Amino acid sequence: MSTIDRRRLLRGSAALAVSATLTNQALTATPAGAGHPAPLGPPQSLDGRPFPAYDYSRASKLPREMTGYWTKSFGNRTAKVYISAETPIRSYYTVIAVPDGVETGEFLRRTGWAGIADRRQEGLFVLEPGPGGWGSLAAEAAYVEAAIGFFQNNRYFSIFGLHYLVGYGTGAPALEAWAVAHPLRVISQAYIGSPGLDAGYLASYAGREFGGETDGYTPVEFPAGFDLIRYDETVLPTLYVQPDRESIGASLSYWRQANDTGRHTRDGVYRQRRDSRRWMTSHSGPISQVAVQQRPIGTHRIVDFLTRYTRYENFFAYGNQLMERADYTRLGVQVRTMMVEGYLREYLVHVPGSARRLWRDRAPVVFVWPGNSQTAKVFFDATGWWTVAEREGFILVVIGEQYSTTSVSVSHRDSNTFYQQLRALIIDEFPVDPTRLYSTGQSAGSAVTQNFAIAHPEYFAAVASTSFTTAPDAAGMVTIDGVQVPASGRMIPNYQIYGYGDLGFLAGELWDDTQNSLDSWARYHLGVNGLALADVDTVAGRRHGWRDRFRTWTWHGAHTEIPVLKLSRNLYRSHNTTFEESPMLWDFLKHYSLGPDGVRYYSASAFRRPRDRKRL
Repeated sequence: MSTIDRRRLLRGSAALAVSATLTNQALTATPAGAGHPAPLGPPQSLDGRPFPAYDYSRASKLPREMTGYWTKSFGNRTAKVYISAETPIRSYYTVIAVPDGVETGEFLRRTGWAGIADRRQEGLFVLEPGPGGWGSLAAEAAYVEAAIGFFQNNRYFSIFGLHYLVGYGTGAPALEAWAVAHPLRVISQAYIGSPGLDAGYLASYAGREFGGETDGYTPVEFPAGFDLIRYDETVLPTLYVQPDRESIGASLSYWRQANDTGRHTRDGVYRQRRDSRRWMTSHSGPISQVAVQQRPIGTHRIVDFLTRYTRYENFFAYGNQLMERADYTRLGVQVRTMMVEGYLREYLVHVPGSARRLWRDRAPVVFVWPGNSQTAKVFFDATGWWTVAEREGFILVVIGEQYSTTSVSVSHRDSNTFYQQLRALIIDEFPVDPTRLYSTGQSAGSAVTQNFAIAHPEYFAAVASTSFTTAPDAAGMVTIDGVQVPASGRMIPNYQIYGYGDLGFLAGELWDDTQNSLDSWARYHLGVNGLALADVDTVAGRRHGWRDRFRTWTWHGAHTEIPVLKLSRNLYRSHNTTFEESPMLWDFLKHYSLGPDGVRYYSASAFRRPRDRKRL
């Protein structure tokens, strides 16, 4: 036997010993207060199972028949799914690669993962070794791709769209390798007892660049000399627990580079540099980190690390953003339901502590309509509106959707009735200013907002939304909840933000030769304000934002300096909104009020100074 072969044999034996040790530690590392939940029992098979029926008794949750413990076959391999009893549609999931030598159900029970999923009302997707244990990266690639491909798109359950990853022992490298290849789809990751990845594999992805492809939307064209984002510049918070010190070096260096960390560690944590210029944290600031813990830690601490973060946009790097995840308990977010046209509907209400301090008993209200397929919980986290509410003191109301094309997806319906019921309830139960009700939304939610602006401008003091415009048809009508409603012909302050790589009917700008939905939207709202396209402040648009990514055009009321219509184009995003846009929308909305007599006012101070309001 050669010296090299002998070293490989010894190294493999050591890895098996470490894996066995970590398995024993993991099976006794139950989170504090979790207890040992009851055994999960044998999993039910998803192979050939009929898709679940609609369950209208549950608002924005997966059908009750889908909760529990499941198995799915991929050739001669399997993966497990655990769905807690209250898991929402499009919930967060943690993807776990279990170590060799464990029974998956017992592992999820003893480590506390099943109990954590129950308490957090989330799901687990579990990758398992083959009969001979975990193999090489090449041997595991097809299984991991097939399993995660099913996980990301199936008719049995639906997911947030970005995931937490946790890999144990010899199962960790296969999962970490997937993260390296698909970093835009990972929120944060943790690996326990991992040997890490070899430098060659990491190098094969490090220099790859993200282009302007937009997954079916309008492609983004970057200016000459534009620096594309590399794979190894994708910020991704990473935790290693008891890694193999001899082999972890390449992985550790890769993720430190990706997260733009400093050279020095404090308590085993490499923090993102304060002056970091990474795209993914351009709005949130340097919040990422790479942590290395040499001693065992409980599952609850792993979860605390992972769930500090959320992110949004899983296919276009320049719109992908890492943010702090909302803690509903700490924030006091109310998850409520009401009956609307015979259906149970969910909505969220957040009353920030700043509301009373800033507005006493007259807080403004922002109603948020999520994009198609997005529940209220998805959109609460995905847009960061809660962070704006915390700072500005307005009450945030996020509207939940209803089952749509499948029993695991949702969309808008009965929006007019839902809003009227919600408005009455919010005014009755909360200390709000009824003259300062605002509407926003993304995509299909923007369509709801913009149709209300045309047909029912009396509903809101102002509207501001993203990535969908509407206008009256040739007969002067818009469609709300399947019903044709006439345009009011009355003005309402209105702001729209869209992306360069957005929906096809938003392609281009107002001054190009293409006539589309963007032009008809502007034509209607300029018309009801007695304005023309040429009345814009500057045809070139004002450049601002991170790397001057926004071009903004503003129209002011006739003979006034009051903005009544505004349009921004985000040059470096596709269809999905970014965290940077929510504060921009609020900065427009906050200046307007609508009295009970139908008179609109503008306040330069956003009603902080009582005598500066002007009649529109």
